[in-house]
Amino acid sequence: MARLISAPTVIPAAGQPPKIIEEFIGRVNSGTSGISIAKMTSPSGWSEPGQKPEFDEYTIVLRGELRVETRDAVQRVVAGQAIVVSRGEWVRYSTPGSEGAEYIAVCMPAFSADMVHRDKK
Repeated sequence: MARLISAPTVIPAAGQPPKIIEEFIGRVNSGTSGISIAKMTSPSGWSEPGQKPEFDEYTIVLRGELRVETRDAVQRVVAGQAIVVSRGEWVRYSTPGSEGAEYIAVCMPAFSADMVHRDKK
């Protein structure tokens, strides 16, 4: 049976300055553990600690630029592009551009703070 998701839940975000995470589908908003889909709005200058998550992450940039750093490369992902980061791969996200970024993140299985494994400061 189809289920309407009326509105997202805002999830606390790591990094500074704060970004907005609006989870539409996932563990918090819909009780879904297999996949999460969230809209991210990151201000200019936002960055978060590196992480080694237990989920695959598929990201589509809608506006601005997302910087994706792995152990092997630094990718500049701009509006209209996407990137896939595999579970177990170390990654750090940031939005260094002047306009920040707006993007959709899809995690499989669904995002959980217990599965991110952020770097210790």
